[in-house]
Amino acid sequence: MKYLIETYGCQMNKAESSALEVIFGERGWIKEPAPAEPAGAPSALRSPAFSDVDLVLINTCSVRATAENRAWGRIDHYAALKRERGASGARPLILVVTGCMAERMKAEIVARQPAVDYVVGTFQKQAFGLLLDAVEAGRRLDALEETPSFAFSASYYEPGSFRSFVPIMHGCNNFCSYCIVPYLRGREISRSPSSVLAEIAVLEDSGVREVTLLGQNVNSYRWLGEADARRADALEHSGGAGSAAFAEAKAAYSRYDGAPLDFPSLLRLVSSALKERGRGGLRWVRFLTSHPKDLSDEVIAVLAEDSLYCRHVHLCVQAGSDAVLSAMNRRYTREDYLGLVGRMRAAIPGLSLSTDILVGFPGETEEDLALTLDLMEKVGYTYSYMYHFNPRDGTPAASMPGRIPDKVKRERLARVIELQKRITRSLMGARVGAVDEVLVEGLSRRRASEVLARTQRDEMVVFPAPASRVGTFAKVRLLSLSGNTFRAEELAL
Repeated sequence: MKYLIETYGCQMNKAESSALEVIFGERGWIKEPAPAEPAGAPSALRSPAFSDVDLVLINTCSVRATAENRAWGRIDHYAALKRERGASGARPLILVVTGCMAERMKAEIVARQPAVDYVVGTFQKQAFGLLLDAVEAGRRLDALEETPSFAFSASYYEPGSFRSFVPIMHGCNNFCSYCIVPYLRGREISRSPSSVLAEIAVLEDSGVREVTLLGQNVNSYRWLGEADARRADALEHSGGAGSAAFAEAKAAYSRYDGAPLDFPSLLRLVSSALKERGRGGLRWVRFLTSHPKDLSDEVIAVLAEDSLYCRHVHLCVQAGSDAVLSAMNRRYTREDYLGLVGRMRAAIPGLSLSTDILVGFPGETEEDLALTLDLMEKVGYTYSYMYHFNPRDGTPAASMPGRIPDKVKRERLARVIELQKRITRSLMGARVGAVDEVLVEGLSRRRASEVLARTQRDEMVVFPAPASRVGTFAKVRLLSLSGNTFRAEELAL
Protein backbone atom coordinates (compact mmCIF):
# COMPACT_ATOMS: atom_id res chain seq x y z
CA MET A 1 0.00 0.00 0.00
CA LYS A 2 1.10 3.60 -0.63
CA TYR A 3 0.89 6.76 1.45
CA LEU A 4 1.70 10.44 1.17
CA ILE A 5 2.47 12.90 4.00
CA GLU A 6 2.39 16.68 3.80
CA THR A 7 3.78 18.46 6.87
CA TYR A 8 3.33 22.09 7.84
CA GLY A 9 4.48 24.15 10.79
CA CYS A 10 7.21 23.67 13.35
CA GLN A 11 10.11 21.25 13.63
CA MET A 12 8.12 19.19 16.14
CA ASN A 13 5.54 18.50 13.45
CA LYS A 14 8.32 17.41 11.09
CA ALA A 15 9.72 15.08 13.74
CA GLU A 16 6.30 13.61 14.46
CA SER A 17 5.70 13.02 10.75
CA SER A 18 8.99 11.11 10.65
CA ALA A 19 7.80 9.00 13.60
CA LEU A 20 4.57 8.19 11.74
CA GLU A 21 6.65 7.26 8.69
CA VAL A 22 8.46 4.71 10.85
CA ILE A 23 5.09 3.07 11.56
CA PHE A 24 4.23 3.04 7.85
CA GLY A 25 7.65 1.58 7.03
CA GLU A 26 7.37 -1.20 9.62
CA ARG A 27 4.14 -2.27 7.91
CA GLY A 28 5.66 -2.27 4.44
CA TRP A 29 3.84 0.81 3.14
CA ILE A 30 5.58 2.75 0.35
CA LYS A 31 5.98 6.53 0.56
CA GLU A 32 4.85 8.60 -2.42
CA PRO A 33 6.52 12.01 -2.97
CA ALA A 34 4.37 15.10 -2.45
CA PRO A 35 2.94 16.67 -5.62
CA ALA A 36 4.98 19.27 -7.47
CA GLU A 37 1.93 21.01 -8.94
CA PRO A 38 0.17 23.83 -7.08
CA ALA A 39 -2.85 23.09 -4.94
CA GLY A 40 -6.04 22.79 -6.90
CA ALA A 41 -4.42 22.31 -10.33
CA PRO A 42 -6.85 20.11 -12.31
CA SER A 43 -4.02 18.06 -13.84
CA ALA A 44 -2.72 17.27 -10.35
CA LEU A 45 -6.02 15.58 -9.52
CA ARG A 46 -5.60 13.26 -12.47
CA SER A 47 -1.86 12.65 -12.12
CA PRO A 48 -0.96 8.96 -12.63
CA ALA A 49 1.43 9.28 -9.68
CA PHE A 50 -1.57 9.46 -7.33
CA SER A 51 -3.76 6.83 -8.88
CA ASP A 52 -2.53 4.16 -6.49
CA VAL A 53 -2.01 6.21 -3.30
CA ASP A 54 -4.12 4.64 -0.56
CA LEU A 55 -3.77 7.23 2.22
CA VAL A 56 -2.96 10.94 2.40
CA LEU A 57 -1.97 12.39 5.78
CA ILE A 58 -1.84 16.17 6.31
CA ASN A 59 0.07 17.20 9.45
CA THR A 60 -1.17 20.69 10.27
CA CYS A 61 -0.15 23.78 12.23
CA SER A 62 -2.49 26.08 14.16
CA VAL A 63 -0.11 28.78 15.40
CA ARG A 64 -1.38 31.36 12.90
CA ALA A 65 -4.50 31.75 10.73
CA THR A 66 -2.35 31.70 7.59
CA ALA A 67 -1.10 28.21 8.51
CA GLU A 68 -4.67 26.99 8.98
CA ASN A 69 -5.80 28.55 5.69
CA ARG A 70 -3.00 26.77 3.89
CA ALA A 71 -3.98 23.47 5.50
CA TRP A 72 -7.62 23.97 4.47
CA GLY A 73 -6.45 24.47 0.91
CA ARG A 74 -4.63 21.14 0.95
CA ILE A 75 -7.54 19.34 2.67
CA ASP A 76 -9.95 20.62 0.02
CA HIS A 77 -7.47 19.69 -2.71
CA TYR A 78 -7.30 16.04 -1.64
CA ALA A 79 -11.02 15.94 -0.90
CA ALA A 80 -11.60 16.83 -4.56
CA LEU A 81 -9.23 14.04 -5.60
CA LYS A 82 -11.09 11.63 -3.34
CA ARG A 83 -14.48 12.59 -4.82
CA GLU A 84 -13.16 12.25 -8.36
CA ARG A 85 -11.84 8.79 -7.57
CA GLY A 86 -15.16 7.79 -6.06
CA ALA A 87 -17.06 8.97 -9.13
CA SER A 88 -14.77 7.00 -11.45
CA GLY A 89 -14.95 3.80 -9.41
CA ALA A 90 -11.19 3.83 -8.79
CA ARG A 91 -9.59 2.58 -5.59
CA PRO A 92 -10.68 4.57 -2.52
CA LEU A 93 -8.50 7.23 -0.91
CA ILE A 94 -8.28 7.62 2.88
CA LEU A 95 -7.80 11.24 4.01
CA VAL A 96 -6.31 11.83 7.48
CA VAL A 97 -5.71 15.18 9.22
CA THR A 98 -3.42 15.40 12.25
CA GLY A 99 -1.35 18.03 14.09
CA CYS A 100 -2.34 21.07 16.14
CA MET A 101 -5.16 22.13 13.86
CA ALA A 102 -6.65 18.64 14.23
CA GLU A 103 -6.49 18.95 18.01
CA ARG A 104 -8.09 22.41 17.98
CA MET A 105 -10.83 21.85 15.39
CA LYS A 106 -11.72 18.14 15.52
CA ALA A 107 -15.48 18.45 15.05
CA GLU A 108 -15.25 21.47 12.76
CA ILE A 109 -12.92 19.71 10.30
CA VAL A 110 -15.30 16.78 9.80
CA ALA A 111 -18.34 19.09 9.58
CA ARG A 112 -16.70 21.42 7.07
CA GLN A 113 -15.08 18.71 4.95
CA PRO A 114 -16.93 15.35 5.19
CA ALA A 115 -14.36 13.77 2.86
CA VAL A 116 -11.91 13.64 5.79
CA ASP A 117 -11.93 10.09 7.15
CA TYR A 118 -9.98 10.57 10.38
CA VAL A 119 -8.98 13.57 12.50
CA VAL A 120 -6.10 12.48 14.76
CA GLY A 121 -5.45 14.81 17.69
CA THR A 122 -2.24 15.33 19.65
CA PHE A 123 -3.05 12.64 22.19
CA GLN A 124 -4.41 10.10 19.71
CA LYS A 125 -1.25 9.41 17.71
CA GLN A 126 -0.46 6.41 19.91
CA ALA A 127 -3.48 4.73 18.31
CA PHE A 128 -2.24 5.32 14.77
CA GLY A 129 -1.40 1.65 14.33
CA LEU A 130 -5.06 0.78 14.93
CA LEU A 131 -6.04 3.23 12.20
CA LEU A 132 -3.70 1.50 9.74
CA ASP A 133 -5.05 -1.90 10.81
CA ALA A 134 -8.50 -0.73 9.76
CA VAL A 135 -7.29 0.73 6.45
CA GLU A 136 -5.41 -2.44 5.58
CA ALA A 137 -8.49 -4.54 6.38
CA GLY A 138 -10.76 -2.24 4.35
CA ARG A 139 -12.96 -1.38 7.31
CA ARG A 140 -13.95 1.81 9.11
CA LEU A 141 -12.62 2.59 12.60
CA ASP A 142 -15.39 4.27 14.55
CA ALA A 143 -13.18 6.08 17.06
CA LEU A 144 -9.54 6.51 18.02
CA GLU A 145 -8.56 6.13 21.64
CA GLU A 146 -7.23 9.28 23.31
CA THR A 147 -4.46 8.67 25.84
CA PRO A 148 -4.37 10.80 29.02
CA SER A 149 -0.70 11.64 28.52
CA PHE A 150 1.53 12.20 25.53
CA ALA A 151 3.89 9.32 24.72
CA PHE A 152 7.13 9.74 22.77
CA SER A 153 7.82 7.53 19.79
CA ALA A 154 10.84 5.25 19.94
CA SER A 155 12.25 6.77 16.74
CA TYR A 156 11.82 9.97 14.71
CA TYR A 157 14.37 8.96 12.09
CA GLU A 158 13.73 9.46 8.39
CA PRO A 159 15.58 6.65 6.58
CA GLY A 160 18.50 7.87 4.52
CA SER A 161 18.73 11.22 6.29
CA PHE A 162 22.02 12.43 7.77
CA ARG A 163 20.31 15.11 9.89
CA SER A 164 17.57 14.26 12.38
CA PHE A 165 15.33 15.75 15.04
CA VAL A 166 15.32 14.12 18.49
CA PRO A 167 12.37 15.33 20.61
CA ILE A 168 13.36 15.54 24.29
CA MET A 169 10.20 17.13 25.64
CA HIS A 170 6.65 17.96 24.60
CA GLY A 171 4.11 20.60 25.55
CA CYS A 172 4.47 24.02 27.14
CA ASN A 173 3.76 25.56 30.54
CA ASN A 174 4.44 29.18 29.64
CA PHE A 175 1.05 30.39 28.37
CA CYS A 176 2.27 33.41 26.45
CA SER A 177 -0.91 35.41 25.96
CA TYR A 178 -0.86 35.16 22.12
CA CYS A 179 0.05 31.47 21.83
CA ILE A 180 -2.31 28.54 21.27
CA VAL A 181 0.37 25.82 21.71
CA PRO A 182 -0.12 25.06 25.46
CA TYR A 183 -3.83 24.46 24.85
CA LEU A 184 -3.17 22.05 21.98
CA ARG A 185 -0.07 20.16 23.10
CA GLY A 186 -0.73 20.15 26.84
CA ARG A 187 1.62 20.51 29.78
CA GLU A 188 5.34 19.87 29.57
CA ILE A 189 6.50 16.29 29.67
CA SER A 190 10.15 15.25 29.37
CA ARG A 191 11.50 12.18 27.60
CA SER A 192 13.60 9.68 29.52
CA PRO A 193 17.39 10.12 29.27
CA SER A 194 17.84 6.50 28.25
CA SER A 195 15.37 6.93 25.39
CA VAL A 196 17.12 10.10 24.18
CA LEU A 197 20.55 8.44 24.31
CA ALA A 198 19.24 5.27 22.67
CA GLU A 199 17.79 7.14 19.73
CA ILE A 200 20.97 9.17 19.27
CA ALA A 201 23.03 5.95 19.28
CA VAL A 202 20.79 4.34 16.65
CA LEU A 203 20.89 7.54 14.57
CA GLU A 204 24.69 7.62 14.63
CA ASP A 205 24.85 4.00 13.54
CA SER A 206 22.41 4.86 10.71
CA GLY A 207 24.75 7.51 9.31
CA VAL A 208 23.28 10.63 10.90
CA ARG A 209 25.89 13.37 11.31
CA GLU A 210 23.84 16.06 13.07
CA VAL A 211 20.89 15.97 15.47
CA THR A 212 18.67 18.71 16.83
CA LEU A 213 17.27 18.20 20.33
CA LEU A 214 13.70 19.40 20.10
CA GLY A 215 11.04 20.81 22.40
CA GLN A 216 8.63 23.73 22.72
CA ASN A 217 11.07 24.97 25.40
CA VAL A 218 14.09 22.70 25.69
CA ASN A 219 15.52 24.70 28.59
CA SER A 220 12.71 23.55 30.87
CA TYR A 221 13.57 19.87 30.34
CA ARG A 222 13.23 18.13 33.72
CA TRP A 223 13.56 14.39 34.30
CA LEU A 224 12.47 13.64 37.85
CA GLY A 225 13.94 10.17 38.19
CA GLU A 226 12.15 7.04 39.38
CA ALA A 227 8.58 8.40 39.20
CA ASP A 228 9.08 9.60 35.63
CA ALA A 229 10.77 6.32 34.73
CA ARG A 230 7.76 4.27 35.87
CA ARG A 231 5.38 6.51 33.91
CA ALA A 232 7.56 6.40 30.78
CA ASP A 233 7.78 2.60 30.92
CA ALA A 234 3.99 2.30 31.11
CA LEU A 235 3.51 4.59 28.11
CA GLU A 236 6.23 2.87 26.10
CA HIS A 237 4.77 -0.57 26.74
CA SER A 238 1.35 0.67 25.64
CA GLY A 239 2.76 2.11 22.42
CA GLY A 240 5.43 -0.40 21.44
CA ALA A 241 9.14 -0.36 22.20
CA GLY A 242 10.36 0.26 18.65
CA SER A 243 13.14 -1.54 16.86
CA ALA A 244 15.39 -4.19 18.38
CA ALA A 245 18.38 -1.86 17.98
CA PHE A 246 16.58 0.89 19.89
CA ALA A 247 15.51 -1.49 22.67
CA GLU A 248 19.06 -2.78 23.02
CA ALA A 249 20.49 0.72 23.18
CA LYS A 250 17.86 1.84 25.67
CA ALA A 251 18.70 -1.07 27.94
CA ALA A 252 22.36 -0.05 27.84
CA TYR A 253 21.52 3.50 28.95
CA SER A 254 18.73 2.68 31.42
CA ARG A 255 21.06 3.42 34.35
CA TYR A 256 20.50 7.14 33.71
CA ASP A 257 16.73 7.03 34.29
CA GLY A 258 16.88 6.76 38.06
CA ALA A 259 18.21 10.22 38.89
CA PRO A 260 16.78 13.73 38.33
CA LEU A 261 18.21 15.58 35.35
CA ASP A 262 17.87 19.12 33.98
CA PHE A 263 18.70 20.43 30.50
CA PRO A 264 22.40 21.29 30.97
CA SER A 265 22.89 17.89 32.63
CA LEU A 266 21.23 16.22 29.64
CA LEU A 267 23.54 18.12 27.27
CA ARG A 268 26.57 16.87 29.18
CA LEU A 269 25.14 13.34 29.22
CA VAL A 270 24.59 13.34 25.45
CA SER A 271 28.16 14.48 24.86
CA SER A 272 29.71 11.95 27.24
CA ALA A 273 27.61 9.11 25.77
CA LEU A 274 28.78 9.92 22.24
CA LYS A 275 32.40 10.04 23.41
CA GLU A 276 31.93 6.75 25.26
CA ARG A 277 30.65 5.14 22.03
CA GLY A 278 33.76 6.37 20.22
CA ARG A 279 32.24 6.22 16.73
CA GLY A 280 32.89 9.88 15.86
CA GLY A 281 30.22 9.93 13.15
CA LEU A 282 27.72 12.23 14.81
CA ARG A 283 29.67 15.45 15.32
CA TRP A 284 27.15 18.29 15.61
CA VAL A 285 24.23 18.81 18.00
CA ARG A 286 21.78 21.70 17.98
CA PHE A 287 18.68 22.41 20.07
CA LEU A 288 15.34 24.19 19.55
CA THR A 289 13.62 26.19 20.95
CA SER A 290 14.96 28.28 23.85
CA HIS A 291 12.85 30.53 26.08
CA PRO A 292 15.03 33.40 27.38
CA LYS A 293 13.72 33.13 30.94
CA ASP A 294 14.97 29.54 31.20
CA LEU A 295 18.31 29.57 29.37
CA SER A 296 20.67 29.29 32.33
CA ASP A 297 24.31 30.20 32.82
CA GLU A 298 24.94 26.45 33.13
CA VAL A 299 23.69 25.92 29.58
CA ILE A 300 25.96 28.74 28.41
CA ALA A 301 28.88 27.01 30.14
CA VAL A 302 28.16 23.72 28.34
CA LEU A 303 28.07 25.47 24.96
CA ALA A 304 31.30 27.30 25.73
CA GLU A 305 33.12 24.14 26.84
CA ASP A 306 31.90 21.51 24.38
CA SER A 307 32.58 21.70 20.63
CA LEU A 308 29.86 19.10 19.98
CA TYR A 309 27.26 21.87 20.30
CA CYS A 310 26.87 24.20 17.33
CA ARG A 311 27.60 27.90 17.73
CA HIS A 312 24.05 28.98 17.01
CA VAL A 313 21.07 29.54 19.30
CA HIS A 314 17.52 30.47 18.35
CA LEU A 315 16.52 32.80 21.19
CA CYS A 316 12.94 34.02 20.77
CA VAL A 317 12.48 37.64 21.90
CA GLN A 318 9.11 38.57 20.31
CA ALA A 319 9.40 42.28 21.28
CA GLY A 320 11.87 44.82 22.63
CA SER A 321 9.45 46.78 24.82
CA ASP A 322 8.87 45.88 28.47
CA ALA A 323 5.23 46.95 28.20
CA VAL A 324 4.60 44.60 25.29
CA LEU A 325 6.65 41.76 26.82
CA SER A 326 4.55 42.04 29.99
CA ALA A 327 1.29 41.97 28.01
CA MET A 328 2.60 38.92 26.18
CA ASN A 329 3.34 37.20 29.53
CA ARG A 330 6.92 36.53 28.46
CA ARG A 331 8.24 36.89 32.03
CA TYR A 332 11.49 38.65 31.23
CA THR A 333 12.39 42.26 30.58
CA ARG A 334 14.37 43.92 27.83
CA GLU A 335 17.26 44.31 30.28
CA ASP A 336 17.07 40.60 31.21
CA TYR A 337 17.24 39.61 27.56
CA LEU A 338 20.13 41.89 26.64
CA GLY A 339 22.01 40.74 29.75
CA LEU A 340 21.56 37.12 28.70
CA VAL A 341 22.80 37.88 25.19
CA GLY A 342 25.82 39.68 26.63
CA ARG A 343 26.75 36.70 28.81
CA MET A 344 26.34 34.31 25.89
CA ARG A 345 28.49 36.33 23.53
CA ALA A 346 31.19 36.82 26.18
CA ALA A 347 31.39 33.07 26.87
CA ILE A 348 30.94 31.70 23.34
CA PRO A 349 33.12 33.36 20.68
CA GLY A 350 31.61 33.26 17.21
CA LEU A 351 28.06 32.64 18.48
CA SER A 352 25.26 33.54 16.08
CA LEU A 353 21.70 34.23 17.16
CA SER A 354 18.31 34.12 15.48
CA THR A 355 14.91 35.00 16.89
CA ASP A 356 11.14 35.42 16.47
CA ILE A 357 9.67 38.93 16.33
CA LEU A 358 5.95 39.65 16.67
CA VAL A 359 4.76 43.16 15.73
CA GLY A 360 1.35 44.77 16.03
CA PHE A 361 0.48 43.20 19.37
CA PRO A 362 -2.61 44.81 20.98
CA GLY A 363 -1.64 48.13 22.53
CA GLU A 364 1.74 48.35 20.77
CA THR A 365 2.78 51.97 20.19
CA GLU A 366 5.29 53.53 17.85
CA GLU A 367 7.58 53.89 20.87
CA ASP A 368 7.25 50.15 21.56
CA LEU A 369 8.16 49.35 17.97
CA ALA A 370 11.16 51.69 18.17
CA LEU A 371 12.39 49.71 21.18
CA THR A 372 12.07 46.46 19.21
CA LEU A 373 14.04 47.92 16.30
CA ASP A 374 16.67 49.19 18.72
CA LEU A 375 16.99 45.77 20.38
CA MET A 376 17.42 44.12 16.97
CA GLU A 377 20.37 46.41 16.23
CA LYS A 378 21.90 45.89 19.67
CA VAL A 379 21.71 42.08 19.45
CA GLY A 380 22.53 41.63 15.76
CA TYR A 381 20.48 38.59 14.72
CA THR A 382 21.75 36.59 11.76
CA TYR A 383 18.11 36.06 10.79
CA SER A 384 14.64 36.40 12.28
CA TYR A 385 11.20 34.90 11.81
CA MET A 386 9.03 38.02 11.61
CA TYR A 387 5.24 38.19 11.59
CA HIS A 388 2.42 40.44 12.72
CA PHE A 389 -0.11 39.65 15.42
CA ASN A 390 -2.82 37.24 14.37
CA PRO A 391 -5.43 36.55 17.09
CA ARG A 392 -5.98 32.92 18.03
CA ASP A 393 -9.37 32.09 19.54
CA GLY A 394 -8.96 30.76 23.07
CA THR A 395 -5.89 32.84 23.93
CA PRO A 396 -6.03 35.91 26.24
CA ALA A 397 -4.60 38.19 23.54
CA ALA A 398 -7.56 37.47 21.24
CA SER A 399 -9.80 39.64 23.44
CA MET A 400 -7.28 42.29 24.49
CA PRO A 401 -8.15 45.94 23.80
CA GLY A 402 -6.00 48.18 21.63
CA ARG A 403 -6.19 46.08 18.45
CA ILE A 404 -3.84 47.48 15.79
CA PRO A 405 -5.31 48.02 12.29
CA ASP A 406 -4.06 45.57 9.66
CA LYS A 407 -2.60 48.34 7.53
CA VAL A 408 -0.51 49.59 10.47
CA LYS A 409 0.62 46.05 11.34
CA ARG A 410 1.78 45.44 7.78
CA GLU A 411 3.65 48.73 7.66
CA ARG A 412 5.40 48.03 10.97
CA LEU A 413 6.30 44.52 9.87
CA ALA A 414 7.81 45.90 6.65
CA ARG A 415 10.11 48.14 8.71
CA VAL A 416 11.20 45.21 10.88
CA ILE A 417 11.90 43.09 7.81
CA GLU A 418 13.90 45.84 6.14
CA LEU A 419 16.05 46.34 9.25
CA GLN A 420 16.69 42.59 9.54
CA LYS A 421 17.78 42.46 5.91
CA ARG A 422 20.27 45.23 6.56
CA ILE A 423 21.62 43.55 9.72
CA THR A 424 21.92 40.20 7.94
CA ARG A 425 23.81 41.74 5.01
CA SER A 426 26.21 43.48 7.38
CA LEU A 427 26.90 40.43 9.55
CA MET A 428 27.31 38.05 6.63
CA GLY A 429 29.38 40.52 4.65
CA ALA A 430 31.85 40.70 7.54
CA ARG A 431 32.24 36.91 7.31
CA VAL A 432 33.54 36.91 3.72
CA GLY A 433 37.11 35.57 3.76
CA ALA A 434 36.56 33.42 6.85
CA VAL A 435 37.45 29.71 6.91
CA ASP A 436 34.81 27.42 8.41
CA GLU A 437 33.58 23.84 8.56
CA VAL A 438 30.30 22.88 6.92
CA LEU A 439 28.00 19.88 6.68
CA VAL A 440 26.95 19.23 3.08
CA GLU A 441 23.16 18.96 2.89
CA GLY A 442 22.36 18.47 -0.78
CA LEU A 443 22.87 19.57 -4.36
CA SER A 444 22.57 23.22 -5.33
CA ARG A 445 19.28 23.97 -7.09
CA ARG A 446 21.02 26.26 -9.56
CA ARG A 447 24.09 24.22 -10.52
CA ALA A 448 24.35 20.42 -10.54
CA SER A 449 28.11 20.78 -10.12
CA GLU A 450 27.73 22.49 -6.72
CA VAL A 451 26.54 21.39 -3.30
CA LEU A 452 24.60 23.22 -0.60
CA ALA A 453 26.04 23.14 2.92
CA ARG A 454 25.50 24.72 6.34
CA THR A 455 27.89 26.10 8.95
CA GLN A 456 27.62 25.62 12.70
CA ARG A 457 26.34 29.21 12.76
CA ASP A 458 23.36 28.16 10.59
CA GLU A 459 24.62 29.96 7.47
CA MET A 460 24.06 28.51 4.00
CA VAL A 461 27.06 27.90 1.72
CA VAL A 462 27.44 26.66 -1.86
CA PHE A 463 30.68 25.39 -3.39
CA PRO A 464 31.80 23.10 -6.24
CA ALA A 465 31.73 19.41 -5.26
CA PRO A 466 30.20 16.15 -6.52
CA ALA A 467 26.92 14.70 -5.24
CA SER A 468 28.90 12.03 -3.35
CA ARG A 469 29.86 14.71 -0.80
CA VAL A 470 26.28 15.03 0.50
CA GLY A 471 26.22 14.02 4.16
CA THR A 472 29.92 14.71 4.75
CA PHE A 473 31.83 17.53 6.42
CA ALA A 474 34.09 19.93 4.52
CA LYS A 475 36.42 22.83 5.24
CA VAL A 476 35.71 25.91 3.12
CA ARG A 477 36.74 29.52 2.61
CA LEU A 478 33.83 31.96 2.22
CA LEU A 479 34.53 33.91 -0.98
CA SER A 480 31.47 36.06 -1.59
CA LEU A 481 27.83 36.59 -0.73
CA SER A 482 24.85 36.00 -3.03
CA GLY A 483 21.66 37.00 -1.25
CA ASN A 484 21.81 35.15 2.09
CA THR A 485 24.07 32.36 0.80
CA PHE A 486 27.86 32.29 0.76
CA ARG A 487 29.82 31.12 -2.28
CA ALA A 488 32.91 29.23 -1.15
CA GLU A 489 35.87 27.10 -2.16
CA GLU A 490 36.79 23.83 -0.48
CA LEU A 491 40.07 23.54 1.37
CA ALA A 492 41.96 20.46 2.46
CA LEU A 493 40.93 19.21 5.90
